[in-house]
Amino acid sequence: MAAPMRRVACRSFLAFSLRLHQNTTFKNFKSLASFKLPSATNFCRRIHVSKAGGLKNGEFEMQDPKSEEDVVNIVYIDRDDIRHEIKGKVGDNVMYLAHRYDIDIEGACEASLACCTCHVVLPDNFYDKLSEPTEEEEDMLDLAPFLTATSRLGCQVILTKELEGMEVRLPQATRNFYVDGHVPEPH
Repeated sequence: MAAPMRRVACRSFLAFSLRLHQNTTFKNFKSLASFKLPSATNFCRRIHVSKAGGLKNGEFEMQDPKSEEDVVNIVYIDRDDIRHEIKGKVGDNVMYLAHRYDIDIEGACEASLACCTCHVVLPDNFYDKLSEPTEEEEDMLDLAPFLTATSRLGCQVILTKELEGMEVRLPQATRNFYVDGHVPEPH
């Protein structure tokens, strides 16, 4: 659903830009040369269709568990081998939960399966409890450095009670093809 919506949004941006250009009068060639259209990429990036029924990306993960039955305890092991014991809840996405607790997972594409910056490594026994990765996830994982047999994208790992006590290890590095030198910030 998001891809067709994005195409429509980009088409409307192009139509808007064309109208703006046609309705702008230039007094001289110098003012024409300095005229800049808004960036299509920035315009299209701002448009996002939520799949969560009114919640923005990551809002579900920002809510505390409603009951003790919903709590799932997991451990993040960061790049410096520091353990972070976290209380998540059933339905949390591993990437957004990490953002909530300021754990250094980038998530550049905001869980749209367009990057591999939320790459995590799971223990064998927990990896086997997850559903098989989709073809799209496997395609993105193929781009990830430090790939292992139990690598997954954190944005695709949804917590269940079966994952109680899971250790989520962050690889030594991730690769963001979009921007070199980008410093990740929580969303």
